[in-house]
Amino acid sequence: MKKNIYHYFFILFVSVIGLSSCVQQKQIAYFQKSLGGSDTLAVAQAYIPKIQPGDILDIPIGSLNPVASSFFNPYSNVPVKTDNTTTPSSMSGATAPVSSPSLVQSSAPGYLVDANGNIEMPLVGTVKVAGLTTIAAKDTIKNRVKLFLKEPTVNVRLLNYKISVLGEVQRPSVYVIPNETITLPEALGLAGDMTIFGKRDNVLVIRDNNGKKEFGRIDLNSREVFSSPYYYLHANDVVYVEPSKGRIAQTDKTYQLLPIVISALSFISIIVVYSKR
Repeated sequence: MKKNIYHYFFILFVSVIGLSSCVQQKQIAYFQKSLGGSDTLAVAQAYIPKIQPGDILDIPIGSLNPVASSFFNPYSNVPVKTDNTTTPSSMSGATAPVSSPSLVQSSAPGYLVDANGNIEMPLVGTVKVAGLTTIAAKDTIKNRVKLFLKEPTVNVRLLNYKISVLGEVQRPSVYVIPNETITLPEALGLAGDMTIFGKRDNVLVIRDNNGKKEFGRIDLNSREVFSSPYYYLHANDVVYVEPSKGRIAQTDKTYQLLPIVISALSFISIIVVYSKR
């Protein structure tokens, strides 16, 4: 009789462990295929940022006459300070070192877009850039500098395109994005991925939308994330990974002691049952 009881207890224990493992795997794995789902999904349209008041622009200008071009590059020799390096502002668009991705640029020299959406350039004067993409701004500035330079080349890049990643990730911080485009999985990769306690099925993205805060939820366990409007992050987006119940239990003494108490009571009840036989 006792042997049968032990056998049943063993089967029950193995079943509980097996079910727990399955649930844990389902909660942790990214981009799971839904039942009957396809292996090909449409991806959300890429986000193209537009210049806004308060943005800082890097605008390197070149031409057949380097001396003449230098008048339009007042920041070309100003060093840009990063976390662990100092580079010329002409390199400010380079990809940040992997070893130090957070707060890539603490101070970025460049053209500040004023409250009216304008920048002030040498010789050219006031240029309206707010509301334009960097490509459109490049064309606008190029047409203006043609009056002073022969066959000019112009590039425009946002120096303060940043996102914030907070919560249950390895390296929560503010990240400057040099190439002005980033997806949610890439942002989490920059932050060292979620911890084991991060809720992958309910990631929060906070976005500024016409002066209002917009809150979007993303399920990274599902492949549907690729078609979400929050797949491509916008400038100044905040990504927040909520802690799971496991994290709360880890920090709560009641939850820490509860399994021990339950185990002790179970052990005592088994002893009492067998002592009465």
